[in-house]
Amino acid sequence: MPNITILAILCSISSVCFAQGLTVPDFKSTKPAPRINGRPDLSGYWKGTRETKPVGNIAKDLPGLKLPFTPAGEAAWKHNVTATIDPESLCILGGIPRHNASGLPFEVLQGANKITFLYWYSYYRLIPIDANRRHSEDPDPSFFGEELGRWEGDTLVIDSIGFKDERVWIDENANPHSDALHVVERWTRPDYDHIHVETLIEDPKFYTRPFKYARTWVLGKPDEEVHEYACSENNVDRDHLGFGPGFIKPDGSRGYENPKPLPPPLPAK
Repeated sequence: MPNITILAILCSISSVCFAQGLTVPDFKSTKPAPRINGRPDLSGYWKGTRETKPVGNIAKDLPGLKLPFTPAGEAAWKHNVTATIDPESLCILGGIPRHNASGLPFEVLQGANKITFLYWYSYYRLIPIDANRRHSEDPDPSFFGEELGRWEGDTLVIDSIGFKDERVWIDENANPHSDALHVVERWTRPDYDHIHVETLIEDPKFYTRPFKYARTWVLGKPDEEVHEYACSENNVDRDHLGFGPGFIKPDGSRGYENPKPLPPPLPAK
């Protein structure tokens, strides 16, 4: 089994995801989306497309890949790249919207009143679907926030507030978010083989205006599924990592141009 922390980072910087079969080429589908309880069924094992570039960068859909930082946001970004280690490499939950930008697959299990997102790090989101439910006045901060789901026609809307503001990156590139983060995800299944999200990100402390991030995934094979990973077990990364995301390529993705192949694994003792 590959070290999951290393694999996650390499998925944003090299062709390792291709070799592992974690991403696939996109294709057209004419099969209709399945339905359950009168709604589209979002259930499935979902893999990123190789056409999604740059992977891991929440500014993917913005002109020049430039986020609209406030002065406080700019300062927080500089702190992240010079004084913080990637939280996921330390086995800290990535949260939302970072997981929506990840190169790793995920799995969705949909029920009548709740929906679950399962991630490669053995993290999960369990989201109630109730149009009458309202956010708490003062929710306990968490990495995924206080998440409330509702249907608007064939679109599942997930509205989240109450995020942690320490030891968090909003994406693979060390961009920050504050405790004022508000995320609204709009999930659709346009056909049998695709799932799509449009994410609205608001954070008036760190960003001068709201912005969006959109992404499409392809349905995996019937026998593909998320398996257990114990990130903190044998985490060889944590004592060898520097601050920040490392080199950012001109296309906005994390990593080096034409990296050398990984060395062979050490022989078992």
